[in-house]
Amino acid sequence: MSFETVGSPLLWAGFVLFVVVMLAFDLGVFHRNSHEVGFKEAAVWSLVWVAFAAAFGVGVYALFGTERAMEFATGYVVEKALSVDNIFVFIVIFTTFGIPAIYQHRVLFWGVLGALLMRALFIVIGGAFLQRFHWAIYVFGGILAITGIKLLLQRDETPNPEKNPVVRLFRRLIPVTPSLRGERFVVVENGKRLATPLLLALVAVEVSDVIFAVDSIPAVFAITKDPFIVFTSNIFAILGLRSLYFVLASVVTKFVYLKVGLSAVLVFVGAKMLMLGVYKIPIGVSLGVILGILTTAVVASLLRAPKPAVAPVRISE
Repeated sequence: MSFETVGSPLLWAGFVLFVVVMLAFDLGVFHRNSHEVGFKEAAVWSLVWVAFAAAFGVGVYALFGTERAMEFATGYVVEKALSVDNIFVFIVIFTTFGIPAIYQHRVLFWGVLGALLMRALFIVIGGAFLQRFHWAIYVFGGILAITGIKLLLQRDETPNPEKNPVVRLFRRLIPVTPSLRGERFVVVENGKRLATPLLLALVAVEVSDVIFAVDSIPAVFAITKDPFIVFTSNIFAILGLRSLYFVLASVVTKFVYLKVGLSAVLVFVGAKMLMLGVYKIPIGVSLGVILGILTTAVVASLLRAPKPAVAPVRISE
């Protein structure tokens, strides 16, 4: 299994610098003051991140050819699609901890920053592990297929962040204020340092991303073994996650078949990994299948007829 990368040290450094600069502009200029992110603003930012990803894909094509560009595009689509499932979780987290819209971007910003660092670590460790132990690719494939089936069977269950072991441990170790203290994560009251529900929500967001990364990163390794392509496709998808949340938060629950589609994607990618020793599915076919599954799930959700309202039964006296 070859793990040769098209990313030279200069390309790696340039990409990391781009991410740092964009995050600095995001927090320091465009979102310097906490405010409720509206649909129009979120839609514009979503298009900006998609445009950056598309431009990067064109650059990959120009420098390294069609195959690497297709790998980047497929990895990006897989990550972007799977990240939508995280939006469901974010909605539950913000509702559970009572985080108003005005502070949600702040939580997601720091959550994404933590996610970027964890993704980089996971990709380095995962790449090294797969290079050393070739058989692990089949283990990851089986895990992805099982995860896809599990997602399908549990698609109607609502996660409860309060029951998460990490969140429960955090509550035991660090006292939490009963209510928000503006946009602050930590406050000092009566000589004691206390966490706020905003920090608790951030912890829950970070934990959810760790769980999400365990599924999504092996999925991209099934598409390409190039660490640079895996990393950049992951990062572009995560960078656009905040704006995508504000675009879809109010409507994502209406896509009733989306989780069915996401589970099918995971099963397909898992099967692709399990078949590597027998047959390698062409990258163009993989991209077409994944896009077809997601398109079908979205269209089916939009075409689903609304449930008719049940008229109240009148009981005559």
